[in-house]
Amino acid sequence: MSQADTAATISNAQARWELENEVQTASGSDLDALYRYDAEEQKAIQAGKPWTRDPHYFKHVRISALALLKMAMHAKSGGNIEVMGVMQGKIQGGEFIVIDSFALPVEGTETRVNAQAEAFEYMVDFLETNQASGRMENVVGWYHSHPGYGCWLSGIDVGTQMTNQKYQEPFLALVVDPHRTIAAGKVEIGAFRTFPEGYKAPEEGPGEYQTIPLDKIEDFGVHCKQYYSLDITFFKSSLDSHLLDLLWNKYWVASLSSNPLLNTRDLVAGQLADIGKKLEAVEHQVSSSGRMGRFAGGQAVKKEDGKLEQVVRDTARVAAEQIKGLSTQVIKELLFNRPCGCGPLRSTHGGATAAEEAGGGGGVVAMESG
Repeated sequence: MSQADTAATISNAQARWELENEVQTASGSDLDALYRYDAEEQKAIQAGKPWTRDPHYFKHVRISALALLKMAMHAKSGGNIEVMGVMQGKIQGGEFIVIDSFALPVEGTETRVNAQAEAFEYMVDFLETNQASGRMENVVGWYHSHPGYGCWLSGIDVGTQMTNQKYQEPFLALVVDPHRTIAAGKVEIGAFRTFPEGYKAPEEGPGEYQTIPLDKIEDFGVHCKQYYSLDITFFKSSLDSHLLDLLWNKYWVASLSSNPLLNTRDLVAGQLADIGKKLEAVEHQVSSSGRMGRFAGGQAVKKEDGKLEQVVRDTARVAAEQIKGLSTQVIKELLFNRPCGCGPLRSTHGGATAAEEAGGGGGVVAMESG
């Protein structure tokens, strides 16, 4: 592949990533409003504290493509370990504007991540250096990863966010799932804020469905009424396009050299095991209802049907992600495993292609499983 072809492929991959994540290009007055930092305006917002009068005051988050890519790369680098960082930006009306993000050197486990004293010292030094260089944006929130189990707040996360909102308002919590990002091809992300202590959230209709592992459903259910999610949109501009291009080259090479089917095999194995456990739970409940006979009301039957429907949706999602991963590998095979020249494509096993065996002219690739 020539240098021009490689550059075009990288550009197309970046455009595809931006399309998948619905990144919008900011320009004109909107661009100025996003990137202009008015210290007096931010002080006035801090003094007014409109969020204290309305727990749902903040409804929307706008994140720069640069910050999104940095958070996605950081989350991916942690593997199965949770990682953490903070976001810089400002407040504009009822919106959080996230301009940039940076990672924190914290110790994480597979179930929790805690910021220690060294991390806070690092954050203070980083912000002081930024402000000395003319970057005046404050910290407006924190992010961390949930490797393989979706974007929501655990009990520990809720406690951390409540503390942050008590002492560092306005503050936002953001969660990234790196495993599902790899599997789905777009960044799996969620933004949240907790309600004040003692506040009873109004009943709302069902939100967007997400897969929660069986061993975490209890933690999710106990705390899901203590916070709410914010809508997220992404933007980019010519101001950060150069940095985005440089960062994208690194991200693209890492993505290109990885196999989504191999990288997510532990995730998929866990998801299939979780689906099996959920099916067993539904089967047990159906058996119990059958033994109850006429004493089992229609409400119990509807509840079981709802749980079975969730299992079906989880299964369909896993299947779709596997098909997408396989399609990605086929495309890579077509692009990069073809020998020089214009001859027919060869299989990875060195034999004839399926098309040649059928008397055709090539174009079908036999892939080697990992």
